[in-house]
Amino acid sequence: MKLVPTFLLTLLLAGCGLADSVDTGGSSDQMPVEVLSVIDGDTIRILYDGKETTVRYLLIDTPETNHPRFGEQPLGPEATEANRQLIQSGDVSIEFDVGERFDDYGRLLAYLYVDGESVQEQLLETGHARVAYVFPPNTRYLDEFENAEQQAKEQRLGIWEFENYATERGFDRDAIEEMESGKTVPKTDDCDIKGNINRNGDKIYHLPGSLSYEQTNPEEWFCSEQEARENGFRSAAQ
Repeated sequence: MKLVPTFLLTLLLAGCGLADSVDTGGSSDQMPVEVLSVIDGDTIRILYDGKETTVRYLLIDTPETNHPRFGEQPLGPEATEANRQLIQSGDVSIEFDVGERFDDYGRLLAYLYVDGESVQEQLLETGHARVAYVFPPNTRYLDEFENAEQQAKEQRLGIWEFENYATERGFDRDAIEEMESGKTVPKTDDCDIKGNINRNGDKIYHLPGSLSYEQTNPEEWFCSEQEARENGFRSAAQ
């Protein structure tokens, strides 16, 4: 019996409208793709299965250039340009992990390669990205990425040049402004309410300890439920 290669089977499933719900089967095959545009430091648009598709890089995060709440973040343009130069330097391919292929916003989740070299790892090595959004089972290259991040930290490259700029929650503009001004701005560690906008446009906030808190990728952070509601978000418990 003639077997169908894994990546061809994946494409067939996608054509049947099943790709959104199937796992990637653990294949580490790299699939050549055509890049249409670079959106920012960790997002591009490609032609996939005959359609324009947004790809979000797995396991990394870079400063934004057009954040819905914070606008352009410091070092965001630099991260975007670094990504663009890598993507335009050779033949691009993608690789899936073992978990779901799409995130809550319909973006394809993948590892990116140019001429066989990891784009994520290079962005981490140069200090343009941090390791983030670690959601098992999509953790195939977590150890390698954390090692690359540590090298950039030790050399104080890019986002690591500014103490406390890159945090577990994202990127803190105040850290850079404080360093440049020489002033200390009082901050609170209580802003731990996650605001998420799902693919239907619903604005939902999640409290620490709630059922889906750890799995939620925040679009915004809030210091209180009142602040979240004032910004148009409703509780996940409703």
